[in-house]
Amino acid sequence: MPEVIFNGPAGRLEGRFHPAKKRNAPIALVLHLHPQFGGTMNNQIVYQTYYMFAQRGFAVLRFNFRGVGRSQGTFDHGQGELSDAAAALDWVQTVHPDARACWIAGFSFGAWIGMQLLMRRPEVEGFISVAPPANLNDFSFLAPCPSSGLIIHGEDDKVVPQKDVQTLVDKLKTQKGIVINHQEIPGANHFFEKHVDDLMGRCGDYLDERLGITPADYIPID
Repeated sequence: MPEVIFNGPAGRLEGRFHPAKKRNAPIALVLHLHPQFGGTMNNQIVYQTYYMFAQRGFAVLRFNFRGVGRSQGTFDHGQGELSDAAAALDWVQTVHPDARACWIAGFSFGAWIGMQLLMRRPEVEGFISVAPPANLNDFSFLAPCPSSGLIIHGEDDKVVPQKDVQTLVDKLKTQKGIVINHQEIPGANHFFEKHVDDLMGRCGDYLDERLGITPADYIPID
């Protein structure tokens, strides 16, 4: 799990990168929750999502947005963080230029940034959006959403009410050519306290289904 430092638009960005063993392995980028509410790349859900992709043979990067940890810069209300995410994806693609596929996963604020990034990057073929803040941020840019993906949130989320996520899902499901898998986790709040294992199990099952693999295909992680 090597520590990496790469250049972002506001200075150096700090990350953790798991390289893939195959040259044409898929790549994934994992984005953390809101920097002003304690979000970092070391959040449990971010870390476990990173591990999930690595276990399935991906080259995967998680990193701190500007102003978090040792990443330079200051919080920029989403615009700068989107530029950070684009720089992060560029960096992974320079390390794995032969990648056959690209995925983006994000948690809360990171889900909002990730879904903006996939609108700009046609190579992204799948996404996992955990607790997207549909009531706090504008998702109207998804017109249309270019990729199929998973939207998953807690049934008892008080930060992002279920009805707001449902409105987003209903809008996306009217679009042709993509499939949105929508799941709610009973009893889970915005941070999935006591429900992280259920969350990760569902995300892993979705990824396995999309990739056409089983646990027998997983790669041991040192």
